[in-house]
Amino acid sequence: MKIVRKKTNPAGINEETDPIASSRIPIIIWLWLVSMATMILQTMSAPILVPSIIFVAAMLIHTMVYWEVNKLIQRSKLLYILLQSGLIYGSAMLMPDGMPAVLIGLIPVLIGQTLAIYYETAKIVLVAFVLYLLFCTVTLFTRSGMDVALLILLLFMMIVVVVSYAVLFYRQVNARVRTLTFLHELEKAHQKVEELTLTSERQRMARDLHDTLAQGLAGIIMQLEAVDEHMNRGSFPRAHEIIRSSMGQARQTLADARKAIDDLRTKATPAITFGEAIQEQTLRFQQATGIEVVLDGNAPSFISKVGMEHVLHILSESLMNIARHARATSVTIHMAMEKEDFHLVIRDNGRGFSVDRIGKQSGHYGLIGMNERARLIGGSIEIESGKQGTTILFRVPLEKGEI
Repeated sequence: MKIVRKKTNPAGINEETDPIASSRIPIIIWLWLVSMATMILQTMSAPILVPSIIFVAAMLIHTMVYWEVNKLIQRSKLLYILLQSGLIYGSAMLMPDGMPAVLIGLIPVLIGQTLAIYYETAKIVLVAFVLYLLFCTVTLFTRSGMDVALLILLLFMMIVVVVSYAVLFYRQVNARVRTLTFLHELEKAHQKVEELTLTSERQRMARDLHDTLAQGLAGIIMQLEAVDEHMNRGSFPRAHEIIRSSMGQARQTLADARKAIDDLRTKATPAITFGEAIQEQTLRFQQATGIEVVLDGNAPSFISKVGMEHVLHILSESLMNIARHARATSVTIHMAMEKEDFHLVIRDNGRGFSVDRIGKQSGHYGLIGMNERARLIGGSIEIESGKQGTTILFRVPLEKGEI
C-alpha cells in the first residue's frame, strides 16, 4: 500500500489519517445518489415543485454539515448527531413518496459515522437504537400492510451492511494512522541519530586537529623560541641543532596530519607496536624539550588500533602540557597491568596548576579532549596537581585483547 503524506489543512484535518475526514467524499456522493433516487420516486408518483426545491436546499445543507464534520464534532458530538438526524427526517417528510429512499439510504450512514465519532459501543448502540426506533415509528404512521414489515427489515439489513463496511473502513484508516505514526517516529529517530553522528564526528575532528596540528605547531613554536634565545646568546651550534630537530618535528606533524586525514577515510593497521609507539613519542619529546623522561613498565601487546590511538593521543597531550606550562625538569611515565585494567601514570616535577580551572578557560581544550578520549574507550582520568608537580592517572579496561 502506497502511503502519501498530506499537509494538515487549517481545520486541523489530515485526509490520510483522520477516519471521519477520509469518509466525507464517499458519503457526499452517496448522499446525492440517494437524493436523486428520492426525487425520481416522488416525481414518478406525484410531482411537487416547492417541497422538491426545499428538499434540494436541505440536501445542500446536509452536504455542508458532512463537509464540516470535524469542526462540528469538536464543538459538540451530540449536536452533530441531532442536526444530521433532523435533516434526514425533515427532508424525508418533504418527499412523502420518496421517504423510504431517504431514510433507508441515510440513517445507516449516520449510524456508521458514529463509529468514528464516539468509539464507544454503548453510545453507538444507543444512537442506532434511537434512529431505528424513530424510523419504525415514522413508517408505522406513514405506511401500512406489508410495506411496514418490508421497510423495517430492509433498514435493518442496510444498517448491518453499512456498519460492517464502516468497521472495516475505519480499521484500515486506523492501521494507516499507526503506520504513519511509526514512520514519523522512525524518521525523527533517524534524524536524531544523524545529529548525534555529526556531533560525534565534529568532536572527533576537533580532537584530531588539536592532537596533530595544534600540538605539532605548539612544539615547533617552542623550539623556534629556544633557537631565538640561543642565537641571542651566540650559541649557534646548539641553535642549529634545535633547528634540525624542528624540521623533524614539522615533518612528523605533517605526517600526523596526513594520518588523521587517512583515518577519516579508512582503517589502517598500525605499522608499529604499542610499546614502540610510546618509546618513539617520549624520545621525540625529550629531544625537542630537553626534559628528562623515565619510562617504566611494559606496554600491553594486546591492544586494538582504536585503543592505541586514543592512549597515544592522551600521552601526547599530557607531554605537550608539561612542555608548555609545567616548567618541569623531569617526567616519569609508568605503565602497568592491574587485573584487567591498563594503568598509565604520567608524573612531572613542575609547578602544578589548579585542577578547578579545567574546562573553564576559553581556548584550552587539551584536558577536555583527554577526558573525551578516555570516555570513548571506557576509561577514566584522574589528575592531581600541587607545588610538587602534577600526576595524571589514566585507567582503561582491556577485554579479550582489545580496548
